[in-house]
Amino acid sequence: MQAIPHRYPFLLLDRMEEIKAGESAVGIKNVTATEPFFQGHFPARPVMPGVLIVESMAQTAATLVVLTLGKEFEGKLVYFMTIEGAKFRRPVGPGDQLRIHVQKERARANVWRFHGVAKVNDVTVAEATFSAMIMG
Repeated sequence: MQAIPHRYPFLLLDRMEEIKAGESAVGIKNVTATEPFFQGHFPARPVMPGVLIVESMAQTAATLVVLTLGKEFEGKLVYFMTIEGAKFRRPVGPGDQLRIHVQKERARANVWRFHGVAKVNDVTVAEATFSAMIMG
């Protein structure tokens, strides 16, 4: 919560692990039955929306960027610029723990590009390549 400005109900990270400044990180999202999006997506068979899985990748990447660049960047906004090659391989539901792996592909000035892979029990459930811009 120090690194990015997102808050409930849109904060989609519970913690960060395996942080390699300027390179990669793993974010953790514990998916619970009380998530607000499950009320409508889908009540009889709750599934975490794919766009929110990609958003969790972006939040993991944004946290990595801020932790890499330092305190003066804490709370800065990071905006999506592109999302490419998004693939959703398995549904994510209540009780799953998402391990969100992000790897920096490149960084130029305030634009960073990442590849993200979300896994549940070491099985890939989603992946995407995306870029984002850090704004003041």
